[in-house]
Amino acid sequence: MWGGDSNAKQMLKSRGGTGVGVGGLPTAGDEESDYFPPTPRKDYWWSTGLLKLVTATVIFMGGVVLGLSVSGSVARYYYNASHAELFFPATTYGCDPRDRDCGMGLAFRAFVHPPRLAHSMTDDELFWRASLVPKAEEFPFQRVPKVAFLFMARGPIPFAPLWDKFFRDHQGLYSVYVHTVPDYKLNVSKSSAFYGRQIPSEEVSWGSITLVDAEKRLLANALLDFSNERFVLLSESCIPVFNFPTVYEYLINSAHSFVESYNIDTPQSAGRYNRRMAPHIMADQWRKGSEWFELNRELAVQIVADYKYYSIFRKHCRPSCYPDEHYIPTYLHLFHGPLNANRTITWVDWSRGGPHPASYGAADITEEFIQAIRNNGTQCFYNSKPTSVCYLFARKFAPNALGRLMNMTSTVLDF
Repeated sequence: MWGGDSNAKQMLKSRGGTGVGVGGLPTAGDEESDYFPPTPRKDYWWSTGLLKLVTATVIFMGGVVLGLSVSGSVARYYYNASHAELFFPATTYGCDPRDRDCGMGLAFRAFVHPPRLAHSMTDDELFWRASLVPKAEEFPFQRVPKVAFLFMARGPIPFAPLWDKFFRDHQGLYSVYVHTVPDYKLNVSKSSAFYGRQIPSEEVSWGSITLVDAEKRLLANALLDFSNERFVLLSESCIPVFNFPTVYEYLINSAHSFVESYNIDTPQSAGRYNRRMAPHIMADQWRKGSEWFELNRELAVQIVADYKYYSIFRKHCRPSCYPDEHYIPTYLHLFHGPLNANRTITWVDWSRGGPHPASYGAADITEEFIQAIRNNGTQCFYNSKPTSVCYLFARKFAPNALGRLMNMTSTVLDF
């Protein structure tokens, strides 16, 4: 320990001392300097602080660069693996928008008018993508409204030649989409309207929710083309009973969609209601109708985007409840009744009874028969005005009816 003023004076002396003792030995002040080193000058502290600052800055910047590099790699991977495929699938849009050869002009044109139908999107991704609606009222391209013809088929489409004549010379006013069993390939010529028009499909079981899945899948794929304005569901046994200009004008100029929607007190209608659907769907809101619908774009988006009511039907509408006959009629009645004409535009004959409608073959095909479908005495409303033109399509027809129908394209069918 140090004690007294003399020791304090000695300590102060040793801090400033430079003397050398006898024989060159250091004085006591030099020994004490090991314990009390000289106080550094101001410029020393400044240099040291600057060095530390520079070192910290270099380390920080290195961390930032490394972080951005890793983040960029992850973001590029995520974009490449997910967003690019979701918004611009290379198989659908004809080129990869990340490639320099795929310019933004080409990418945009392909975005609003997908040239191909192949993609790897799941149903959830497809439905989400198809339900995107532009906020801007005007389109940044010259939009000509088209009618999307949605074919639900198990395999071949025997009346493809008849439909090809129906579509001939009307390119740009229609689109064709076909849902078949998975891996089935339509055998049509490259000049056919059906060539390359199969969408990614899944297995479908009659009377199950998978039929609704296929309908939504067709609608969603058609919605990817922003020019499609009307959407009509057809089967492989359907035929047109008017020419294309008549059908096009009828649909494009309609203020309503055409979905049959009614409820009567029978086992096949009201009797299929499941009380477990309440309170979301009450018994008096339950509806039935023909599966073969026609929708405008607004309603097509609503149906594709719906998950809540679809889930109720998937859970509580099982045989002998058939979702394809109830889901869309009930959903439209709940939320969009004023936009629906409450009728179908596809003629079918249920007069023979049974679970399936009558089917017509070659022996049944005459000009009088086609005229009777067109003008069968039915009165309906079109744009709130009475009309006798109520059916544009008809089913079911057997494949052997094709020859007779083709012979009528230049006469009664007029195409």
